[in-house]
Amino acid sequence: MRETFYLLRRNVLLYFRDGTAVFFSLLSMLIVLALMVVFLGNMNSENVVYALEQFGGVRDAAADKAHADYLIQMWTLAGILVVNTVTVTLTVTGKMVEDEVGHKLASFYVTPVKKIKIALGYIGSAWFVGSLMSLFTLAAGEIYMVLCSHPLLPADSLGKLTGMILLNGFVYAALSYLAALLIHSNSAWSGLQSIVGTLVGFVGAIYLPVSMLPDSVMKALKCLPVLHGTAIMREICIRDALDTTFSGLPEAAKDIFREQMGVTVMVGEGKAQLWQQLLFLLGYGMIAVAVSATIMKRRRLRDR
Repeated sequence: MRETFYLLRRNVLLYFRDGTAVFFSLLSMLIVLALMVVFLGNMNSENVVYALEQFGGVRDAAADKAHADYLIQMWTLAGILVVNTVTVTLTVTGKMVEDEVGHKLASFYVTPVKKIKIALGYIGSAWFVGSLMSLFTLAAGEIYMVLCSHPLLPADSLGKLTGMILLNGFVYAALSYLAALLIHSNSAWSGLQSIVGTLVGFVGAIYLPVSMLPDSVMKALKCLPVLHGTAIMREICIRDALDTTFSGLPEAAKDIFREQMGVTVMVGEGKAQLWQQLLFLLGYGMIAVAVSATIMKRRRLRDR
């Protein structure tokens, strides 16, 4: 696997040497942050405070506002982590399209190195960089929470988030590689990046809570990995904040929040279980790898 490692390292170094590529791969994250700071974050936290008031009882309005702000910030952080994983892996995989346009990929293919090792080099570099940038975002988010006098996530939550970042990184690296096999020009790849960067926030119900989306749209989103990956990340991020914010209220209040804010994904008459969502994500990645292998095999047979 030495050849795979060399190609992986090459792609990683090329990505970090291109400051413009790094910036634009993080642009979706910056857009989400701007929307949350300017408009959406305050609106969502106010909705939480209003919901708390509707349940009645004597409550501390100032404490409710502070807790609601923290809850929404953690909810947003979970979405940003997924957005990062999608956009960064897509940007890193774009190096494969550049190599094809520049005829470097053809040079790789005529070497004795097996095509599967070359494929793993591209997928592995996208997986590594996407996961690394998301872990960096998580660390930056935790520092921001501390500066805002919010508590750090417990060690078990950080461990689960790390695992989810790695899983999401694999899924989107595999899907990005599959897309790169089907696209053969830099302009087409740039167009795909623009579309994905714009839509990923809506597909993951990050810009708008799922309660604000039409049922037909939600049915379509449930078939995509972004919504399920984001839901799992949100459950981990907001667990403690949700308990604090809804302290003293019935468990039903938390369930309503989870469903309306996309933490719980309803499938049929019940909610999707964690193991089902994990298998769904892993299945997406494995299917993408299998389809990619089939395409590469057919191309090899055609070239003979």
